[in-house]
Amino acid sequence: MKWLGNRLASGTLRQSQQVSILMKSVLIVEDEILVAMDLERILEDAGYRVAAIAADQKEAMSAGGGVDLAFVDINLRDGATGPEIARDLAERFGVRIVYVTANPAQIGEPAVNALGCIRKPFNEADILAAAALANADQQDVTEHKDIIRL
Repeated sequence: MKWLGNRLASGTLRQSQQVSILMKSVLIVEDEILVAMDLERILEDAGYRVAAIAADQKEAMSAGGGVDLAFVDINLRDGATGPEIARDLAERFGVRIVYVTANPAQIGEPAVNALGCIRKPFNEADILAAAALANADQQDVTEHKDIIRL
């Protein structure tokens, strides 16, 4: 949050970006704890609120209400349930989806609110660019070469 505070104080973030970043609540659907913690760190440092980390379908669905965005892996603790979880989160709760996987071909039919896919291994810029796609003011988002648009 210190990084965001410095950006806010220096004026490098416009008012519309400040508000939209601070309001976003994120669900991380990932069973590899080190990957999940890395995502959490990246997002929280940028001002997003990570509501929960879920490692399987049951955890994801119980945490899905009230979040704006979910980063969803395909292969989880309970199998290749990521695509189904993404579709359920989008349909039940209106959550926007970003897939994070080494196997994009396994996505199949993307969720209705799917914004794109980031290949593993990812970097911080990939995650932040994908999160920016979920902001209400998408006119400020430029295409990012590492986000596969669905």
